[in-house]
Amino acid sequence: MYLSPEKKQEIFEEKGKAKSKIDTGSAESQIALFTYRINHLTEHLKVNKKDHSSRLGLLKLVGKRRRLLNYLTAKDINRYRAIIAELGIRK
Repeated sequence: MYLSPEKKQEIFEEKGKAKSKIDTGSAESQIALFTYRINHLTEHLKVNKKDHSSRLGLLKLVGKRRRLLNYLTAKDINRYRAIIAELGIRK
């Protein structure tokens, strides 16, 4: 499997808000996980161009991440700016 539990835990520890425990619920950690999965699926689709079910999953992930980013923009613009700078999502 491309995403081991250890890698997932590492993403949550790295990008989560709460440093004392693993933060799986914050918007930042979820956006980081979605970004990792989106990058993985993008590389997969470069090789397997006719994999339409993976393409649909990719589009759904992009939509989920977009909705979380919109929420973060409305809630706290500084957190939004920090996460897009950290992940390199926007130009």
